[in-house]
Amino acid sequence: MIADSDTRWKWGALTARRIDPDARLDARLLRGRATPTPRQLAELGIPADSMAELTAAEMLAGIDEESCDVVVVSCVGGTVQALLHGFARAWQGRPRRPLVVTGYVGVVYEKLADGLLLRAGADVVLANSADDARRFRDVYEGVGHPTVSIVETALPFLGGEPYRPHGADTERPFTVTFAVQPSAPEGRADRIHLLRRTVDHARQHPERAVLVKLRSKPGEHTTHIEEHPYQKLVAALDPPDNLSLVYGNMAEVLDRTDLLVTVSSTAALESLHRGIPTAVLTDLGIRESLGNHHFLGSGCFASWDELDDGYVPRAHPDWTAAHGVAALAPYAALRARVQSLLAEPELPRIAPYYTLRTAPGYLPGVLARHGLDPKGEPAGGLAPRDPGPVRRAVRDFVRNSARTAYRQGVQRVAPTIRRWGQL
Repeated sequence: MIADSDTRWKWGALTARRIDPDARLDARLLRGRATPTPRQLAELGIPADSMAELTAAEMLAGIDEESCDVVVVSCVGGTVQALLHGFARAWQGRPRRPLVVTGYVGVVYEKLADGLLLRAGADVVLANSADDARRFRDVYEGVGHPTVSIVETALPFLGGEPYRPHGADTERPFTVTFAVQPSAPEGRADRIHLLRRTVDHARQHPERAVLVKLRSKPGEHTTHIEEHPYQKLVAALDPPDNLSLVYGNMAEVLDRTDLLVTVSSTAALESLHRGIPTAVLTDLGIRESLGNHHFLGSGCFASWDELDDGYVPRAHPDWTAAHGVAALAPYAALRARVQSLLAEPELPRIAPYYTLRTAPGYLPGVLARHGLDPKGEPAGGLAPRDPGPVRRAVRDFVRNSARTAYRQGVQRVAPTIRRWGQL
């Protein structure tokens, strides 16, 4: 299993377990900005039989027809595309090769065509709901790419005990959990608004426990870079004693949640799967850039004003059924497809949609960002050598320092840029 961030490790590892819970799981973490830390991996609580941090070129050098039966690629679209070309080149002419499975980590609310076409060429492309499967087929049919690889399933981390309404458990207060996201919203003013309203809700309801569920600790990275971490913003708001910042496994937080509040996090799907009342916030509007438009028709929209007044959203069963939340036997088709392909005497050569003929101005740049030449081979013909722990630490320090300096520079000039835009 190949992953490039903590969230994608969770999706990829659990997808592998859904395919075969007893199979050996060898994890390969893509070395980069979002590589998960040991703490993040431990927090997710998904054991692997082996784990290594490698570059894309090193991974290609180490995966052959005997190293595994199935490769689950849980990465951003560009990385998937680079690995598909690398696999096609590395396995060319071999009678047997591993099966390649990929998909999306959560809600698909942007870059539908771009992301899907970058994944085209994998043996199995997972759609997390009936609605996603329909949209995915429309994209592939629209460019003449075969749709047989698309398999309807559900997010692999949906599970946990059904919700027990407050009152059935007298050991805890009614608990509201605000599940934050690294990228929705991104702006400081929007984040402060959401935090201020969360703090206000805690003040108005001192009998409730209000949790702010955070994704990462300061200094750690997720799939998206956070310019304005919530941990730093909340301190200035003087939160009451019944408001707490929490980390840890989302499933464990949901075990004590009576109302899940979010902008558009996949935590909403986990919550709905359990039957927990779930509010998708409208405070900042319903906009594609926020991703909350995905929940149109769900019955979950609410503002903090409405929640302050006691409103509890109720999800529409038809919507949850169509969006992979309450599906019956959601992983049966995935297992059947994988077993069928593994039984084939020979798999066809991996054939990505993007080639030097169909996308000569796009593909080379995608491959180059992952150390591959236009033919899908590691640049220079050899996999990069591991620089060793000392050199790697120095390299990462320099990169992080440069990134911090860049962010600080952007923050200093942003007000001036805004003023220019108003002239």
